[in-house]
Amino acid sequence: MTPEREGTRERTPAGATAASRPRARLDQPRAPRRRLIPEWDPEAFGRLSERIARFLGTGRFIVWMTVVIVLWVVWNVFAPSVLRFDNYPFIFLTLMLSLQASYAAPLILLAQNRQDDRDRVNLEQDRKQNERSIADTEYLTREIAALRIGLGEVATRDWIRSELQDLVKELEERRDGHHGHVVFPAERSHGRDVDDR
Repeated sequence: MTPEREGTRERTPAGATAASRPRARLDQPRAPRRRLIPEWDPEAFGRLSERIARFLGTGRFIVWMTVVIVLWVVWNVFAPSVLRFDNYPFIFLTLMLSLQASYAAPLILLAQNRQDDRDRVNLEQDRKQNERSIADTEYLTREIAALRIGLGEVATRDWIRSELQDLVKELEERRDGHHGHVVFPAERSHGRDVDDR
C-alpha cells in the first residue's frame, strides 16, 4: 500500500466493524416492532370467553339452538326447491354445528382455566388469612395464660380480709392474756364488711 492510501483510510477502533449498527439509546424506549399477528388484550379476551361460556351453559342457549335447528330442517324440507340451501343430509348444518362446537370447547376451557386461577388466588388468600388468625389466637392464648399466672400471685380482697381477721384474733388473744378483753374497731364494723362483699 502506498502512504497516500494509508492516510485516507479511516481507522476503526479495535473490535468494531466498518458497517456497525447505530447504538441503541438506553434513555429512550424502543420503538414498537411491527408484528404480522394482531395483538389483543388477554383480559378482554378472557372476559369475552367467560361470557360466552356462561351463555352456552344456560337453558336459553339450548332453546335458541333447538329453534334454529328445527327452522333450518323445516325450511330445507318444505320450502320450494329453489329456496332450499341445504338439502336432506344437511351437510351444511352439520358443518355449522361442528364449527360452533370447535369454538365452544376452547372457550369453555379458557373460562375454566380463568376460574381455576381465581380459585387458586382465593385459596392462597384464605390460607394466609387462616395463618394470621391462628397466629393471633396463639398470641391471645399466651397472653391469657400469662394473665392467669399473674392473677394467681395477686392478693384478693377475701384473702386480705381473712389474713387481717386472723391477725385481729391473734392480737385479741395476746391482749386478753394481759389486760382483759379489748374491743377493736374491726369487730364493730363486721356487718359492714359483709355488705362490702
